[in-house]
Formats: sequence, C-alpha cells, structure tokens
Amino acid sequence: MSRRVRAERGSALVEVTWIGILLMVPLLWIVLSVFQVQRAAFATSGAARAAARAYALAPDDASGEQRARAVVRLALDDQGIRQVPAVRITCTPYPHDCHSGTSVITVRIDTAVRLPLLPDILGSGAPRFALHASQTVPIGQFREVAGGAG
Repeated sequence: MSRRVRAERGSALVEVTWIGILLMVPLLWIVLSVFQVQRAAFATSGAARAAARAYALAPDDASGEQRARAVVRLALDDQGIRQVPAVRITCTPYPHDCHSGTSVITVRIDTAVRLPLLPDILGSGAPRFALHASQTVPIGQFREVAGGAG
C-alpha cells in the first residue's frame, strides 16, 4: 500500500460523521419548531372555540366575559402554552348587549409561541411565531326565558 492511501484511511468515517451532525442539527430544530407551533395552533383554535361557546352559554355579558377568559387560560394551559393571550370579544348588531335577539358573538385570540433553542441575539427578544384564532357563534333567536309562562 502506498503512503497516501494509508494516510487517508479512516477519514471517510470522520467526514460522514461531521456531515451527518451538520445535517441532523438543523433538521432536529425544524422538527421541534414545527411541533411547538402546531401544538400552540391547536391550543389557540381550541381556546377560541371553547371561549365563544362559554360566552354564548353565559346568562349575561359580564359573566360571559369572565367565563370566556377562564376557558381560554384553561385551554392554553392544557397544551403547555404559558404565553398570556390577547382575548377580544365582539358582537353584532348589538355591541353592548351580546345576549339579546339574534346577536353574533366573535371571539378572537392572539398569542405567540417561542421557537425552541434559538438565542435572543437572532431577534429583538426571544424569537416568536404569532398565532391568531377566531370563532363566531350566533345567539339563538328563540331562547328560554326564566320564569316564563309554561
């Protein structure tokens, strides 16, 4: 065997190992980020759906807002999302009485998820992925009236 062949013996193993590491680290980060964002998206859409339903089933607007915010916090905590969301509740055509007649309630939730394993230097603060979800629920025209004639 020549000296040159003997000197390069085993270098292919080292090269394949380094290339594997250099390719696997970004791939692992991408997979972790996709899972994190998907989990947060699932939590946000579930929270919007549950909050709209809780608001619609409440007896009045004040308790409806309390219930909706509590349900949002519970749904996000269930998926491990610790970010405090922005919850906005609107209704049409009666903006001050959402539980009357044929109102339509819309709940919008805005939150963000922090991308894993990224240092703060890569962005202003921790790099985040913004998420938004909304749910619209109509209040039925025919509702049970407490103490009504039977």
